[in-house]
Amino acid sequence: MSLYKFPLNQNVVDATQERIKWTLENLSRVCVSFSGGKDSTVMLHLTALCARKMKRKIDVLFIDWEAQFTYTINHVEHMRALYSDVIDRFWWVALPLTTQNSLSQFQPEWQCWEPNTEWVRQPPDDAITDPAFFPFYQGGMSFETFVRSFSDWFSLNRPAAVMVGIRADESYNRFLAIASARKQRFADDKPWTTVAPGGHAWYIYPLYDWKTADIWTWFAKTGNSYNTLYDLMYQAGVPPRYMRICEPFGPEQRQGLWLYHVVEPERWATMCARVSGARSGGIYAGHDNHFYGHRKILKPDHLCWREYALLLLDSMPQNTAEHYRNKIAIYLHWYQKRGMEDIPDTQEGDIGAKDIPSWRRVCKVLLNNDYWCRALSFSPNKPKHYQRYSDRVKAKRKEWAFYATKNNQRNRNVPSVTS
Repeated sequence: MSLYKFPLNQNVVDATQERIKWTLENLSRVCVSFSGGKDSTVMLHLTALCARKMKRKIDVLFIDWEAQFTYTINHVEHMRALYSDVIDRFWWVALPLTTQNSLSQFQPEWQCWEPNTEWVRQPPDDAITDPAFFPFYQGGMSFETFVRSFSDWFSLNRPAAVMVGIRADESYNRFLAIASARKQRFADDKPWTTVAPGGHAWYIYPLYDWKTADIWTWFAKTGNSYNTLYDLMYQAGVPPRYMRICEPFGPEQRQGLWLYHVVEPERWATMCARVSGARSGGIYAGHDNHFYGHRKILKPDHLCWREYALLLLDSMPQNTAEHYRNKIAIYLHWYQKRGMEDIPDTQEGDIGAKDIPSWRRVCKVLLNNDYWCRALSFSPNKPKHYQRYSDRVKAKRKEWAFYATKNNQRNRNVPSVTS
């Protein structure tokens, strides 16, 4: 089904203020998800100001990623103090959470605040560091699982709102997260709402139709505070669309790693010792080159893309290669069941945001260290079920027997995905 954008007869600021007011009027519990970045800062400003006018209280959720700029931590502290009169509870979470490390094939995931490890920095004294604090918390759970579980827990089994500052303009995946017609909305005239997995909380996206220019125009016109780390990024020549402030080692966020070396060299040294691949990421991730296959991707001339994908798999650590082979086998089997003997070597637009199947897209996933293969439409596996899932798929690979097809094969000795 096609998805369309329909212009509104009002500016984005007025529309957002109406959405926030409606949320505060209709939902008794409201929590703002705050990262310290520009979008969530605008959302917190607008929500807190509206709550102050309505004499309401709100909660704020901040996930502390351990490896963060001092500028960001100072900004978070400032915002907490600025709106302390309307913030009922500021949930400063500093618990071990697992997220992607797109810098290394040896450590494709990393865990912030990992026990028995020398941390990059210490959490504030009032941060939530006790694993027993939340009844739903499981050691090392993924960030996505934590946020979903927190939303359900926060709701107290009654309608509640978790406000999320993502914009549809940022990426195709974020556009789908909001615009997908398959997701339940609070009402047909509330396209900026989706129901959380638990069924009680609602995700509210008040800034969903803003553009980057709208964000900075709002700061310029209002004079409200923002994370001054953005000023350093601008001075360093980082394009506004690539400015990211959240977990530092993801596929998009890693492009700003080199700033740690410039801005906070002592913290950067600790990060290099703490996280596998941080040093190489600081050197290569910020450049428009082929090292991580971010925007450009090349292969050896004597190989087709399928052969190159198999070569990349053979060059990886065994555990990482097996993980990718499982994902690729499922991906190929899905298309085989729909009548495609093998995916094409290349297709137009196959390395863009939309999942257009090809072996070149598979190579991009491997070069990009996209461990959970999000670009192939996968989601992260739950840690407690991963080993069972991995063993089951590995057994299925022998049954499916995915070998190179004659159309893609340059010689009959090309190994299969199952090897």
